[in-house]
Amino acid sequence: MRKPALPQTVRLREVGPRDGLQVEQPVPPEVRARLISSLASTGLRSIEAVSFVSPKAVPSMAEPERVLQELGRLGLPAELTLSALVPNRRGAEMALGTDISELTVTISASEEYNRRNVRMSVAESVDEVRLICEMARREDVPVDAVVSCAFGSPYEGRIAPEAVSELAEVVRAAGASGVTLADTTGMATPSSVAAVLETTGRDVGLHVHETRGTGLLNLYCALQAGVSRFDTSVGGLGGSPFAKGAAGNVATEEVVALLEDLCIDSGVDLEKLLVVSGEFEQAIGHPVRSPLVRVGPANSGHGFPDSR
Repeated sequence: MRKPALPQTVRLREVGPRDGLQVEQPVPPEVRARLISSLASTGLRSIEAVSFVSPKAVPSMAEPERVLQELGRLGLPAELTLSALVPNRRGAEMALGTDISELTVTISASEEYNRRNVRMSVAESVDEVRLICEMARREDVPVDAVVSCAFGSPYEGRIAPEAVSELAEVVRAAGASGVTLADTTGMATPSSVAAVLETTGRDVGLHVHETRGTGLLNLYCALQAGVSRFDTSVGGLGGSPFAKGAAGNVATEEVVALLEDLCIDSGVDLEKLLVVSGEFEQAIGHPVRSPLVRVGPANSGHGFPDSR
């Protein structure tokens, strides 16, 4: 089958303020808001800002309302889509009481991961997604269903591509306006990405992690398959608190640099983004993973000195 041409434009959803910070020591709400505002200044048009989860389960995501209130004071671009992760109806109810513009809800292709993550079976999560979509529809707020462990589970191993495709169709039928496939613990390979996209089609987003160092390669394979929506995290921050060994997301800087090299428009200013990565480093108190923050992009003139 002939491969589609690379997309001319790509939409990135920056998940650093949520997925990136959830595994760090808590950052004050006011600082989180300033970091989100800085990210918005780089040209990013979609940011997952907060999570309405129990602060006992994920202390770093406490006080999402305060983060959003501070963002209202700081001001954001009108075209920015601000997302909130909600694990259940209670979280959705709280999020819909704010000015959030999109909900993200997770459901796993792995039964065991789903139980550990949201304490429900997959079937129960489908019912929960349906109710959340009904609530969001009344407020005219879209819901993106993130299918976690779409390329493998740390508990069950490989997940059949047909099972992932079937679950994607189930959540669409439940009312989800979009579906994102997540490589939650970094088990994806180029061949598994191709196999899953062969069954789901390219009308999905992709959320990849760098646990085994193949995140950017897997994203490139998805680009070749025609996918044009990706979750990325500033500095490569992130990981799952419910899966031991899960590393950070693919770094936003690295993705933007790759897209620039391929002449694909992301709308993001790479130099500004590298500055914001430094702000995240200061906030979390340690270096971010992305080497691009250390050495700069290949065309920046920051290259290594001649060591011959």
